[in-house]
Amino acid sequence: MKTTLITGANRGIGLEYCRQYAADGWRVLACCRYPEKSDELNKLASLNPGRIVVHALDVEDHVEIDRLGQMLAEESIDLLINNAGIYPDSDKSGFGHTDYAEWIEAFRINTMAPLKMAETFSAQIARGTQKTIVTITSKMGSIADNSGGGSYLYRSSKAAVNMVVKSLAIDLKPFGIIAVVFHPGWVRTDMGGPNAMISAEQSVSGMRKLIAGFSPADSGKFFSYDGKLIPW
Repeated sequence: MKTTLITGANRGIGLEYCRQYAADGWRVLACCRYPEKSDELNKLASLNPGRIVVHALDVEDHVEIDRLGQMLAEESIDLLINNAGIYPDSDKSGFGHTDYAEWIEAFRINTMAPLKMAETFSAQIARGTQKTIVTITSKMGSIADNSGGGSYLYRSSKAAVNMVVKSLAIDLKPFGIIAVVFHPGWVRTDMGGPNAMISAEQSVSGMRKLIAGFSPADSGKFFSYDGKLIPW
């Protein structure tokens, strides 16, 4: 049985990843900040006893990541999905209204946490059969694609995590680990809003199809959920 570790697993894209991988017979280590408040995730776990295991994890807190790493030290993890992320509120107010403390928080969650997760769980991933790290980014982190301006905090944190994963692809190559970033599309979630173009099910189904076929040649690339390459 393959194992996936998913952050931000309590809603939206993360929850849909849990649902689909559990349905396919995977063992899912589902991480979220407040398991006691994660009703949908807990319901899903109750329907998949022993297959979905819920862990408390605030990815902004490196001590918590280290603690989980120690708890799961003997695991073999086939797939790490760095899904947890935020869209800072002050980005909605535009130029001249930047909340610099919020910018630091965005970098801690959107950029630093994926690297910390990779550093903490690389040994477990190297023991897996699929050996893959997927990080959810956004096309808004593409410098080439930026024609709208604004969203300084979110865009910069996602552009930065793209570079993190590009370096991971190089540094983890000797261990056979594949590292990619995904633009999940504009998805109808709490972050994407009700007017988004696609459902979480469509987004995750597309990404999972690609993940299943990844080879070392794909490591370090920036994919859309539909398989298209996104310019850096």
